[in-house]
Amino acid sequence: MSIKELESTIHALAKKGKGILAADESSATITKRFAAVNTESTEETRRAYRDLLITTPNLNNYIAGVILYEETLSQKTMDGTLFPEKLKALGILPGIKVDKGLVILPNTSDEQVTQGLDGLAERLADYKTKGACFAKWRAVYAISTVTPSKLAIKANAEGLARYAAICQANGIVPIVEPEILIDGDHTIERSAEVSERVLHSVFNALFRYKVKLEYIVLKPSMVINGKKCLNKASAEQVAEATLTILRRTVPAAVPTINFLSGGQTPEEATANLNAMNALSSHLPWNVSYSYARALQEYPMQIWHGDAKNSVAAQQVFLERAKLNSLAAMGQYDGSMETELSIA
Repeated sequence: MSIKELESTIHALAKKGKGILAADESSATITKRFAAVNTESTEETRRAYRDLLITTPNLNNYIAGVILYEETLSQKTMDGTLFPEKLKALGILPGIKVDKGLVILPNTSDEQVTQGLDGLAERLADYKTKGACFAKWRAVYAISTVTPSKLAIKANAEGLARYAAICQANGIVPIVEPEILIDGDHTIERSAEVSERVLHSVFNALFRYKVKLEYIVLKPSMVINGKKCLNKASAEQVAEATLTILRRTVPAAVPTINFLSGGQTPEEATANLNAMNALSSHLPWNVSYSYARALQEYPMQIWHGDAKNSVAAQQVFLERAKLNSLAAMGQYDGSMETELSIA
């Protein structure tokens, strides 16, 4: 384990006011998102779209790292530079999604566990030679009257901890992502109850596997009601519930918590993040963002697979990144949305 490598990476990723762009959608996922804006998904359109994101002027003012998909790691920008090299030249760290997706966990109510531990050390060594400094592994938990089960909570915690330990042994900072899905009609109180159990289990497992908490990024869900819940929580309620659970479960040694946006609108994700930072200026961790759709939804709609729309898409992308940067410092205001070029 190279502590200097880990220190250098986490120092860059945990900078106040900067976040992480999740551009690591699998080919299947990005195909669905392209289909929603009537754009064909080919290796070239995927490359062109990610080129648009990565080469957005001044992106490094708001984004510290970009999580890439394996295909993207070996692709090049329009000027022929490999994406990881381009990012580093722009002062942004390249990362890589390393899990191999979800499978059904036997003896559960169709709950899922993440696969990809086999051969992970060898893959990390290869990704590192291609420029990756950090990695991401996602576990998911569905809320219902009977889930998540103790079995699913423990199995996913074990997977996250083993992955994190393997990453650190290879000089790679792990993003630990326990995602509690927003699907369903559960209340914010139920979300808080599940979040506490999940995070408690994850940090117990990280301790057992001797993962150094100083060199991880936690990427959790916000504590929020299900999409079908009739009682929609306000940004202040989300912030208060989320910080309460984080204070109970996340050690102060963790340098940065970068939330996923998980089914929220871009505006909701920004407002909720801001409310957390506005609620308390004395949190033990940096509280920031690692968003995919909440940063990409509008630029993807504008780009529409057409190069002539690239500059307009980049402008909107940069604006969303700036708003979330302000939210990561508690300086965002909803009135700023009306000033956007998409308004």
